[in-house]
Amino acid sequence: MKKIFLIAIRFYQATLSPDHGVLKRIGLIRKPVCAFYPTCSEYTYQAIDRYGVGIGISKGMARIVRCHPWQKNHLDPLP
Repeated sequence: MKKIFLIAIRFYQATLSPDHGVLKRIGLIRKPVCAFYPTCSEYTYQAIDRYGVGIGISKGMARIVRCHPWQKNHLDPLP
């Protein structure tokens, strides 16, 4: 189950993610889009890998809820 979620996140990052995906690689998006480092998808990937699917997804969702357009860019590593 954990592996399926991790593969799904990597697929999202490689295809749709504005910070990791195709548009970034071909140069159509130049500036970082995500307000946090690591990005929310990478944070969720790390959380699932470290804590398992249940806790990892809840940590990822909590991170996404904290994100808003007025957020200043800052470092927010997984605890």
